[in-house]
Amino acid sequence: MKKNFEQKIVKGVQMGHGMMSFKNIKLNVHCYFMDGILIDTGAKSLEKLFKPFFKHLDIDKVVITHFHEDHTGCAASLQKERNVPIFMDDTMLNACRKKADYPLYRQLFWGKRKPFRAEPIGETFQSRHASWQVIKTPGHAIDHLSFLNKETGQLFTGDLYCQEKTKVVLREENMPVLIDSLKRTLTYDFDEVFCSHAGHLKNGRTALKRKLDYLLDLQGTILNMYEEGKAPEEINAELFPKKYPITFFSSGEWDSIHIVRTIINEKDPSLALSSGT
Repeated sequence: MKKNFEQKIVKGVQMGHGMMSFKNIKLNVHCYFMDGILIDTGAKSLEKLFKPFFKHLDIDKVVITHFHEDHTGCAASLQKERNVPIFMDDTMLNACRKKADYPLYRQLFWGKRKPFRAEPIGETFQSRHASWQVIKTPGHAIDHLSFLNKETGQLFTGDLYCQEKTKVVLREENMPVLIDSLKRTLTYDFDEVFCSHAGHLKNGRTALKRKLDYLLDLQGTILNMYEEGKAPEEINAELFPKKYPITFFSSGEWDSIHIVRTIINEKDPSLALSSGT
């Protein structure tokens, strides 16, 4: 497992970027800091690389985009060593107070997230010089949030974007819900986007709009194929012929079939019952 870290400042935002690779699988995650606010805490497996970055930050509070271990991995140590308050959506508060339970391959990549205590974030919060809007953006995760600095117009989107043309997703993800989250987000006034994996997107609004257009087109294509009588597996094989290493490595927890099924499930809930999803 090879690990790297880089940090830089973009438009007043301090960026910590942890990366790791194992054979042909590459993963990365960003943390962001501005105006006393740390957004996400990185992965436990990258803690030694993130610690020097955190050490030089004057952190007033930590806000979490969602409970996944690559975003909350260093929360427990920050809480213990820096005594900083942590805020997140209330959906997964109790889960984060307990020992994390997720598959072994994710523990190997991201480490074992230790329990931490967070408080409900509410609909807005304040930093030293700005007001922030909390935007509910589920789809990737049930508790997913995005944070808009209303003074600067900078939007921090967690895993809402990641990439324009999504090919594989987690089993727990829901594409129709993600589409609604993208629509909701685009009603706000912003341009720049800071994504937890893609990094700084100068033309962020345009990037989010392109992702929404891609998913809407994909949704329409999948539903048309389903109405023609094609099974989800047939649709998946035709639209997503390439198989990615993460699908095999995760034993199918990451797979394109989840995209197809969640889109069809909204139209035909009986499929969810028959497939057990």
